Amino acid sequence: MATSSDPAAQLVFAPNVLHNQSLTSVKFLSSCFAGAVAGILGLENWLGFALFAASVLSTSFVIYAINCKGNPAKYLPGGLAELANPGQDNIFTFILVWTLFYGIVHVYD
Repeated sequence: MATSSDPAAQLVFAPNVLHNQSLTSVKFLSSCFAGAVAGILGLENWLGFALFAASVLSTSFVIYAINCKGNPAKYLPGGLAELANPGQDNIFTFILVWTLFYGIVHVYD
C-alpha cells in the first residue's frame, strides 16, 4: 500500500471511513421507514415533512449517542453538521416512499 505525501490524508483512519458507508445506509433506511409511516398515516403537506425532520433528528441523536459516543468529529470530517445533514438523496427517497405508500393505502379514500 502506497503512502500519501499529503499530511491531511494520513490523518484519515480507514476503518472510520468504511464505517461512514454504513452511516449512509442507516440514514437511507431511516428516510425509507419515515416515508412509509407518513404514507400509511396519511400525512399531508407540512406534517409529512415534520415527520421527516423528526426522523432525521432522532436518527442523528441515536448515532451521536451510541456510535460516536458524543464525539462525532472523531469519526466524521464535518462533525455534528455532517451527522445531522439529511442529504438530498434521502429527501427524495422519503418523498418517493411517502407518495408510494400514500397511494397504496389511501387509494379509495
